[in-house]
Amino acid sequence: MTVNLKLKLQEVIDRCPGKIGLAIVLDGEIIEWNSNGIFSSASLIKLPILLTAFRLKDRGILALNEKVNLRDIEKTGGAGVLQSFSDDAVLTVSDLLSLMIIVSDNAATNYMIYKASRPAIHACMKDLNLTSTELNRDMMDLEAIKNGLNNWTTADDMLKCLKAIGEDGFLTEVSRKQIEDILQKQQFTDKLPYHMDTDKVYAGNKTGELPGIEHDCAIIRFGDRTAYAAVLIDQLQNKEAGRRTISEIGKLIYDELLMDNQFS
Repeated sequence: MTVNLKLKLQEVIDRCPGKIGLAIVLDGEIIEWNSNGIFSSASLIKLPILLTAFRLKDRGILALNEKVNLRDIEKTGGAGVLQSFSDDAVLTVSDLLSLMIIVSDNAATNYMIYKASRPAIHACMKDLNLTSTELNRDMMDLEAIKNGLNNWTTADDMLKCLKAIGEDGFLTEVSRKQIEDILQKQQFTDKLPYHMDTDKVYAGNKTGELPGIEHDCAIIRFGDRTAYAAVLIDQLQNKEAGRRTISEIGKLIYDELLMDNQFS
C-alpha cells in the first residue's frame, strides 16, 4: 500500500460532509479512520445474516435448495422485489439469500432472520468477533424503530465479515465462492465499484442506506491482490455527497490495485 494512497484517502475523508467510519485492508496493511465508530447498520446487517446462513449450510442444518412458498413470507415495504411477486411463486432459500443481497430485499431478509434464527445469527456474530454489531429489529419494523430499537455496526466489524468471505477458516471454500458470486451480482453499484472496470477486477459489494446514511463494503480483487473495504457515513445533509465520497474511495483502491500492472 503506497503512501500516496493514504494521503489521497485522507484528502477524501477530510472533504466528507458527514461522519465517516472507514477500514481498508490491502497487502496486509490496514487504513482505519473511526473504524470502531458505531453507525446504524442499515442494510449492511444483511451481511452477517448471509454468513450465518452459509455457516448453517456448511454444518448441514440449512438446505439452500429448500423450496419456500411466497405465501409463507410476509411482504414488507422498502427495498426489494418480492412484494411484487404473486403469492403462487415458489423460490429456494438460495434465491432468497441472493435477493437479500443483490436487491437488498427486506421481505427475504426477514424470512432469513426467521429461518436461520436470531440465536444462530447472534452466535455467528460472536464467533466473527463482531464487537459492536447488533441485530435488534427486523427490516421495516416501524414499531421497533419508534421504540428506539435499531441495528448497529462498525467499519471494523464489516471488514471482519468481508475477510471471513475472502479468506480460509470461517466457511468452506464452496460456500465462500457461492457468497462471492452473490456479491458480484450486486445491483447497487453506485458507491465503491462505481468507477471500476469490473471486466478487469472482481468487485463484490453490499450497500446500506437510510435517510442521512450511505454505506458500502466490498471485496475487490485483481490478480493475486485483494482489498477489503468498508466505508460508513452518516449525518449527511446531501446523500449524493455521501455516495460521491464512497465512490472516490473505491476509485483510489481500484487505481492502487492496478498500479503494479500498469508499470509492468
